[in-house]
Amino acid sequence: YTFNSCSKTEDTASDSVEAAKNASDKKEKLADQVMQNPQVLAALQERLDNTVLTPSSYIETLPKAVKRRIDALKQLQVKCAHIEAKFYEEVHDLERKYAALYQPLFDKRREFINGEAEPTDAESEWHSENEEEEKLAGDLKNVVVIEEKAEAEETNVKGIPDFWFTIFRNVDMLSELVQEYDEPILKHLQDIKVKFSEPGQPMSFSLEFHFGPNDYFSNSVLTKTYKMKSEPDKTDPFSFEGPEIVDCEGCTIDWKKGKNVTVKTIKKKQKHKGRGTVRTITKQVPNDSFFNFFSPIKVSGDGESLDEDSEFTLAADFEIGHFFRERIVPRAVLYFTGEAIEDDDNFEEGEEGEEEELEGEEEGEEEEDAESDPKV
Repeated sequence: YTFNSCSKTEDTASDSVEAAKNASDKKEKLADQVMQNPQVLAALQERLDNTVLTPSSYIETLPKAVKRRIDALKQLQVKCAHIEAKFYEEVHDLERKYAALYQPLFDKRREFINGEAEPTDAESEWHSENEEEEKLAGDLKNVVVIEEKAEAEETNVKGIPDFWFTIFRNVDMLSELVQEYDEPILKHLQDIKVKFSEPGQPMSFSLEFHFGPNDYFSNSVLTKTYKMKSEPDKTDPFSFEGPEIVDCEGCTIDWKKGKNVTVKTIKKKQKHKGRGTVRTITKQVPNDSFFNFFSPIKVSGDGESLDEDSEFTLAADFEIGHFFRERIVPRAVLYFTGEAIEDDDNFEEGEEGEEEELEGEEEGEEEEDAESDPKV
């Protein structure tokens, strides 16, 4: 009984091996036949072509030794980021140095704007591109020159009236912040200065808004300081692209009684639950105003994240501070005349024009494809 059982088991095993071999042979023959079919090959090739190979998936396919070398390159990249941070620190030092060279020119600008000094003929000589057209127009106006001179003497215009206020009105980013009740205050703005942090101090810059005597607040200068960081993030060093503003501080405005435009007084009726009597109370609530610029949202130092609206407000604040520093203060006269704004608009329109042209080309291609497709 035992011998027969073993014999049967061996026969069964042998049959299984033979059957597996036959099945394998059939699969190979079928695979050969399939691979010889040109339609099948074309379908496979199309599938391979359509497979998107991402950079990360490609890296995963590389040998371990190659990955090790890539890690070494990343270490070098981190070191480059730290050198770049030092570079920007030196750029900040250079900005401070050249700010001192610009300042005498900005001081003279302030004097001309506020009527503290009158430019000489040489200082006021300027040849514009449209000089011939302006000469023609000037000749036509000769008839009324005497009347204009008499009128100018009567009005006795001092400096350049509303210089900085006009810039606020011309620049969309600023005019969006200015309310109607801010305007009379901004007409007292006499100068805006940029001050850089001293050597050895943490990187920062301050905006100083100098005001003449007015009926709204007693401060002669309102300040806004932007703190900056120029070092790679330890958790994400490859994101470093130069100094970034990380926080800002405003100042206290000493408003005169009843003149604070950043708050408004509202009246509210309250009904007593028991007696049913009604009383009117007044309370102050925040009011939209440019002067909220000097009371910014404080970045939390304990690691707590801000809500989405606060983050957006803070990002907009940083952008405005940067715009004052990089554009408004250095090129004030061009924002007063509108020339800088026209340049900015032309640049933006050029970019949009290119996009529209590209979109038009793509649409044309789609239309051609649609016409050639018999199914459509």
